[in-house]
Amino acid sequence: MCGIVGFIGNEEAAPILLEGLSRLEYRGYDSAGIAVYGPEDGLKVVKAKGRLQVLSDIVSGGKTIHGTLGLGHTRWATHGEPSDINSHPHVSQDGRIAVVHNGIIENYVEIKEFLQSRGVHFASQTDTEVVAQLLEYYYSKGEHTPEALLDAVVKVLHRIDGAYALGILSADCPDRLIAVRKDSPLILGYGKNFRFLASDVTAVIKYTREVSYLDDGDIAVLTADGVQVYDSLLQPVAKEHSHVDWEISAAEKGGYEHFMAKEIMEQPKAFRDTVFPRIQAGRVVLDDLRIAPDDLEDMDKLYIIACGSSYHVGMAAKYTLEKILRKPVEVTLASEFRYCDPIVTEKTLALVISQSGETIDTLAAMREAKRLGARVLSIVNVVGSTIARESDDVLYTWAGPEIAVATTKAYSTQLAVVYLIGLYFADLMGTIEPAEYKAVVAELLLIPTKIEAILNNRKDIQYFASIYFNHPSVFFIGRNIDYAVGLEGSLKLKEISYIHSEGYAAGELKHGTISLIEPGTLVVALASYGKLFEKTMSNMVEVKSRGADVLGVTVESRRKDIDKTADHSIAIPDTHPMLLPSLEVVPMQLFAYYVALQRGCDIDKPRNLAKSVTVE
Repeated sequence: MCGIVGFIGNEEAAPILLEGLSRLEYRGYDSAGIAVYGPEDGLKVVKAKGRLQVLSDIVSGGKTIHGTLGLGHTRWATHGEPSDINSHPHVSQDGRIAVVHNGIIENYVEIKEFLQSRGVHFASQTDTEVVAQLLEYYYSKGEHTPEALLDAVVKVLHRIDGAYALGILSADCPDRLIAVRKDSPLILGYGKNFRFLASDVTAVIKYTREVSYLDDGDIAVLTADGVQVYDSLLQPVAKEHSHVDWEISAAEKGGYEHFMAKEIMEQPKAFRDTVFPRIQAGRVVLDDLRIAPDDLEDMDKLYIIACGSSYHVGMAAKYTLEKILRKPVEVTLASEFRYCDPIVTEKTLALVISQSGETIDTLAAMREAKRLGARVLSIVNVVGSTIARESDDVLYTWAGPEIAVATTKAYSTQLAVVYLIGLYFADLMGTIEPAEYKAVVAELLLIPTKIEAILNNRKDIQYFASIYFNHPSVFFIGRNIDYAVGLEGSLKLKEISYIHSEGYAAGELKHGTISLIEPGTLVVALASYGKLFEKTMSNMVEVKSRGADVLGVTVESRRKDIDKTADHSIAIPDTHPMLLPSLEVVPMQLFAYYVALQRGCDIDKPRNLAKSVTVE
């Protein structure tokens, strides 16, 4: 599932819904649809497989479907193939109730069989349709009033299992929309004589900056001039309003061909915004944290829990944090954490990393860590997100909105926050020498300028991409933090260019992977970490002797050395070893981008991927 937007007000809803959906295209989708109610035409639903433009063309940009309330959805297929019929919104058998849904209904087969046994006909293959049909089943048993509709919603919620953000519209109650949230993000937007529901702030930012965030179990009833939120027992709940302070231009391309290109170029600013306010008079200041030195001294383990690129941040963090904190650090994929029977105590600190703050696997793992007694410190980009709200402490990466599915500036700012945490904790614990602390802090302030230097000299990387874009398989090798960055470089390449790629610890080549090296295989060898430079050079010689083409990556001071073996090389500015990943990852992002560009791929919206993963 993917993007939701709902509108109720005094204006034509369809153009507003289409505009909101266009702001959600970055999340990835394969079909789109809208449902609009008008007093003359009743409830009208239009859905189409493919890009949003297909839907927009059918309804002439919203001009042919009239009404002042409606729901819109962009779908990423989970149950049932991409098709017009399987697209959202889904409608009850009597055509009176429309539903959009992000998430998954885990017991939909059981419910579908129950309803079919009572004569209900299903039009689609989706799990979502059971919600619409079950709503009709309960709603049709009483009077068609707003109270009866809300009662039917509660009964449905008691019957379904899974994760969901729901938007509900009934032709019998044309003055309201209903929104429901459990384990999948949903926000409310407030304006003069209109209200929004949406899965993402970007869908409503053109119209309002006043939003609130629904919590699990919340049920919201939206009218044109008000919102009432209830808990699962229908007791009123007060919601705090938040002001969104970033500009709409932050979610636009600003002259770049792709959002990914724009966001790569925004990394120096994002790094500055995240780091500079937290360094005062040469010291890291994290006043928001409530962790005392005694808590750190007693810490038995630091778990880093994350998915995807955030997991790769954790891999880089392990090398740094263990070195300067002298505490065991374990990096765990969030999707595996709950099922590995983790050893967690009340002295364990869980560092949870998520760009959206809504990643379902990471959220579930965080809750499990808390249940087992761990204290949770999260790194997220979205203020008010679920992970942020449920953490004991949170540090925000002030990266601004990231639109491209493949993360760049979110990864970089997560790394930045890891450095701040490491330095702050090490200083409190006395596990870092004052001279090294001072040196790292000083160098941290120079990282944005050094990233800019890499970006300003990207023509060589573009040239290398033009040479290697047709390679069917690419290996990224490195040791220590180079290995961690290689994992991210490999992921970037495979997710936007569709080239098979593997990140591999260079020392493990001889244990199997070297059998895959043959003449013409591209190996990207990362060798910026000085202590292991010579060992990585030996691995480069090994793959060269088997016919590989080698693209080497190292610091400027070692470029002449790596050029003795590599076919081509990329140099990054020298910096403190602890901070190398922040520089080394940038050419990996650029290389992936230019390779995908050469291959004609849909860079911002790679196939089968979604920006925020809300289905386990």
